[in-house]
Amino acid sequence: MDFMKQTIQNRIQSFAFVIGVILAFCFSLGFFVGLGRDKSTFRRCGIMLDGRINPNNAPIESLVRLPGLGIGRAGAIAEYRDSFDVQKSGSQPFQNCDDLQKVKGIGPKTVQNINELLKFDQFK
Repeated sequence: MDFMKQTIQNRIQSFAFVIGVILAFCFSLGFFVGLGRDKSTFRRCGIMLDGRINPNNAPIESLVRLPGLGIGRAGAIAEYRDSFDVQKSGSQPFQNCDDLQKVKGIGPKTVQNINELLKFDQFK
């Protein structure tokens, strides 16, 4: 009798496992299908998805994600902007991509590679 209960319990567990795998597959499939949607879908809902980074206020963790920037260059950007006197100059440290070349270790090639991933908000 115990053998019969054990067999039934094993079958129930196997069935539950198969159902769980199928559900996980369906959810992941739905997730990947949703990735291909156009951003305009989100705009209609009032959600703006702007993956661009503003180097004037982005944390180092965000800057590191840019291609060609490691922790050292991201830290140098943060150090440069922190030492920049906004009050004296009346502007932000980086007004366009070319201004990033003022940071040691960042040249024209790096700027060219990250140009499309950056945004620059101007003072009002």
